[in-house]
Amino acid sequence: MIKPSKPDNEAQRLLALQRYQILDTPRERSFDDLVTIATALCGTRMGAVTLVDQDRQWFKSRQLLEAAETHRDISFCGHAILQPDQVMVVEDALADPRFFDNPVVVDDPHVRFYAGAPLLSSEGLPLGTLCVFDALPGHLSVGQREALSALSRQVSLVMELRRYAHEIQQHMTDRAWYEQRLAEYNELLEQQNADLAEQSRTDPLTGLPNRRAMSAALEAAVIDADGQPRATAVALLDIDHFKTVNDLYGHATGDHVLAELARLLRAHFAGHGLAARYGGEEFVVLMPDTPLATAELQCDFLRMAVADLPLGLPLTISIGVAAHRHGDAIEQTLARADAALYRAKGDGRNRVIRAD
Repeated sequence: MIKPSKPDNEAQRLLALQRYQILDTPRERSFDDLVTIATALCGTRMGAVTLVDQDRQWFKSRQLLEAAETHRDISFCGHAILQPDQVMVVEDALADPRFFDNPVVVDDPHVRFYAGAPLLSSEGLPLGTLCVFDALPGHLSVGQREALSALSRQVSLVMELRRYAHEIQQHMTDRAWYEQRLAEYNELLEQQNADLAEQSRTDPLTGLPNRRAMSAALEAAVIDADGQPRATAVALLDIDHFKTVNDLYGHATGDHVLAELARLLRAHFAGHGLAARYGGEEFVVLMPDTPLATAELQCDFLRMAVADLPLGLPLTISIGVAAHRHGDAIEQTLARADAALYRAKGDGRNRVIRAD
């Protein structure tokens, strides 16, 4: 095991950490929520907000982790803060000379995979990390790394908000100072809420709206401003044999394929539709004011455009398309499109099938 060294600015770093008055405080919902989002985005069972003190790492928030703190010498986060401008990823701790015999690797909680994004003070000093980890080896895509880094900035922002709140309480007698700090507090809070709202509605890898955002758009698209039904079509598309792409070319190439398909979808439906990532290699397209025959034709043009993408590997998609019927629930329309997609794959893939 290799113990983490200490940053050159260790004294300033510890002073900055003390100014936040956060060590040994009770758990708070705002930190727990960010850990929950981080583990969901990165697909891990465990996660934490870790603050690196002089001789220990202390967990402000933790998920599926028993200890409230551990010694700094055995901490992964002690290594992560040494590079405050990047996310540290350990795909398999047993294969890493720094950690293969670490007590938290060989004993509970048996950490094999770790990813930590440093938490920075307002002066840019590393205070700890937002980290996710698991008992199995793992991998983060570029999009997941960026999302984890974005969430770590949100944790730092919440810490700033706490510090402002303490300062406000201590200076209530100075009305001018109080009003100025309150305005800054509200501005930071609005920024955090806006960033979190955007992250909760956007897929980090492709930049497309996610399933939640598409559901809201579907509900709004099937009626016009006067409450009358609109001729709306919905298509579900799936990349053919995507598992083979990952197995033969690697997950990085798989992520590139998803990102390029997303770019094509944005261009293909710009101005007259909305595309979203539905999950995995499956996407959904909303086409308002579009009859089913026209939607089927647009989907066939998309299918041919995908086959011509300059990816260096063969790629095709299967598509099921359905028209929304007045009186049906959105889930029923999606189910009909999904059934059509299933038939398209069953009939040999690389084709468009429309629902009856």
